[in-house]
Amino acid sequence: MSDPATPEPIGSDVEPDVEPDVEELPEPTPLEIAEAAREMYLADLQRVSAEFANFRKQADKRNAEVAGRARSDVAERLLPVLDACDLAIDHGADGVEAIRSALVAALEPVGLEVIDPLDTPFDPNRHDAVVHEPTGDDTPTCQVVTEVLRRGYGWQGRVLRPAMVKVRG
Repeated sequence: MSDPATPEPIGSDVEPDVEPDVEELPEPTPLEIAEAAREMYLADLQRVSAEFANFRKQADKRNAEVAGRARSDVAERLLPVLDACDLAIDHGADGVEAIRSALVAALEPVGLEVIDPLDTPFDPNRHDAVVHEPTGDDTPTCQVVTEVLRRGYGWQGRVLRPAMVKVRG
């Protein structure tokens, strides 16, 4: 008999000859092991393929953005040349208009937009009003561009430089 001062271990009341009911699982066959490995490799391949497709899309998007910014920078560097052509034309130089037209015609298909807003409503996002003239009557009207002092330019929907204008209204 056991000593009352020492506790009996847990589970000591179970008879040692009785084993619990555990159903033995059959050993997988080599074909089942190969099928499981194949499924695991196929899932890994699909995951890696999807990750690579996403990476390629992101890289293409970044490359397109960088190329767009580079073209925008080139167009921005050409703005002083276009301004010089405009000034030469205003002063009566011969042959400069053809050069300016050729330069604009080469840049417009890739994203250049000439902002020449004469007689259009004033838009502070696209125009820079440097001169303001009153309308003469006291009725509030919308502001209208009456003179373009310097053309503005945009590139693929973004304003590179707003047009410098005279506004009435």
